Amino acid sequence: MLTVVDLDRYPTPPELDGLIDWFWSVRWDLPTGERYRQPLIATPAVNVSVGASPPPGDDPPLGPYPVAAVLDGVTTDVTVRTLSGSGWNFAAKTTTGGFGAWVDDVAALNDACLPISQVLALDEGSLAVRVADLPFGADRAEPIVRELLRLLELRPAARVERAREVAAIAAAVEHDRTIRTVDQLARLAGITARTLQRMFTACAGVSPTWVIRRFRLIEAAEHVRDGVAPDWAALAVDLGYADQSHLTRDFTATIGMSPGAYAAGNRDQHPTG
Repeated sequence: MLTVVDLDRYPTPPELDGLIDWFWSVRWDLPTGERYRQPLIATPAVNVSVGASPPPGDDPPLGPYPVAAVLDGVTTDVTVRTLSGSGWNFAAKTTTGGFGAWVDDVAALNDACLPISQVLALDEGSLAVRVADLPFGADRAEPIVRELLRLLELRPAARVERAREVAAIAAAVEHDRTIRTVDQLARLAGITARTLQRMFTACAGVSPTWVIRRFRLIEAAEHVRDGVAPDWAALAVDLGYADQSHLTRDFTATIGMSPGAYAAGNRDQHPTG
């Protein structure tokens, strides 16, 4: 019997390049009475998921859970996943801004977990069955890819291109830690800060300032994922903050807990009875 969560990642087909970051799967089979809890600081992305898994939260109802197709919007705080029993999930994770290719108001989905048919024009029951009927692994991406491509053909080409443009700009933020302000990012993109703001609000559902902070904070969180606090002063400088107090204030305001509290929470992420 599995005593840890089995997590895998799969590549995106070329047709969805710039819109879907990757596909991922998770499955678990824990002993009776054992739970696996993990707080997550997610990237600014939307997830299109099919699986038999609990809703987010510290204390979800006990399973088993029915197989369902759901959409998770951009999460603006810490998401807690608490697993018990057995289950699985398979999902498409969008790029930052990528889901703007499929809908006009991404911000309306922030922090929401909804049946996918409430957001996209598809038969969620049929999709769930088609995914579940395939062997666990990369093959389960195919029904999701087919539906996403079908819906993408119905969307204005300019909107799809705009979503890809936002995703490319956001990727620069993710990989270049010297980008600290909206003005820097706007100059890099060759557009005005106001235009950049409109583009991100429309396609990513959050502001470019929020995206910059989120990626920097994800880097900080990765340093404490093992539950051991790093040298915060040195880390603050490394991530482009003026000093430790600025990092701590930003972390606490955005995540809802101090770096120390987040580190303590991650010490509890392993299975417990």
